[in-house]
Amino acid sequence: MSPRLDESHTDQATSTPPPHLTETETTVAPATTVIPAPSVPADEAVPTTQADPLFAGAGELHESLTGLPEIPPYDEVGPLDARALSKTLFERLESLEEGTHEHAYVRNTLVELNLALVKFAASRFRSRSEPMEDIIQVGTIGLIKAIDRFELSRGVEFPTFAMPTIVGEIKRFFRDTSWSVRVPRRLQELRLDLAKAGDELAQQFDRAPTVAELAERLGITNDEVVEGMAASNAYTASSLDAQPEEDDTEGALADRIGYEDHGLEGIEYVESLKPLIAELPPRDRKILSLRFVANMTQSEIGEELGISQMHVSRLLSRTLVRLRKGLTLEE
Repeated sequence: MSPRLDESHTDQATSTPPPHLTETETTVAPATTVIPAPSVPADEAVPTTQADPLFAGAGELHESLTGLPEIPPYDEVGPLDARALSKTLFERLESLEEGTHEHAYVRNTLVELNLALVKFAASRFRSRSEPMEDIIQVGTIGLIKAIDRFELSRGVEFPTFAMPTIVGEIKRFFRDTSWSVRVPRRLQELRLDLAKAGDELAQQFDRAPTVAELAERLGITNDEVVEGMAASNAYTASSLDAQPEEDDTEGALADRIGYEDHGLEGIEYVESLKPLIAELPPRDRKILSLRFVANMTQSEIGEELGISQMHVSRLLSRTLVRLRKGLTLEE
């Protein structure tokens, strides 16, 4: 612990007032005795509370915070010193009334002292697409909630108590805002479980795990694993107009999206009709070819075969009924 923290607990410790107080307002003697400042004429008095409305009544604020250790610059406070300072500040915070300027000062000081916890927790999510500044901001909200809920009487160190709250707030942020397509919470949690189990099994087997292995590890069915994998695709989305990478010779994503080929629907029928057509008499096969391949009319087909148009119509109808019946029987 730094010497400044040790001095704060001796009889000759001095309490440093908030920066809003000037030396002309109060003088702190040894043993934390507050000595009123010499009287100053009203026309020469310095209005020290106009700069920051939060600390209106600065004299009363200082008296209620006497005995607190000196707070060095926050970026110079180590983890052990921050823990000792936080414990002292939490003890004082319990004696202050919520909503007062003194309570706000101690609470804000606790937030500044423990921002390192937020940065440490946020570093676990540096691989996410969200800016680190946003993650730290959300984690700070979790830190404030932890400060408001913390009780020294529980005998738990503050970092141990605060870290789950900070991490939980960050995870809630990703769960509620980071998904490109909204999916049920059950699938969001399943995605995390699958990712964790997948990493563990990949290290164990030195290969990507199968669906059955993931299902066995998590104690769920194969269908649930597949559903969770499909839900993972909704986490991020790419713009259709996004340009490819430098080493990619293809165009934008919109140029690579396939289109629906309506001809695919008839492939099954064509393959089923081939053996049925092969069983037809030669004249019936020729009529089908002239009608549906050459696009000839019935009159033109009659002239081609030397029969009447009416005869062509009857032969064509009979052939179509036979083919239709054959397809129905196969189905």
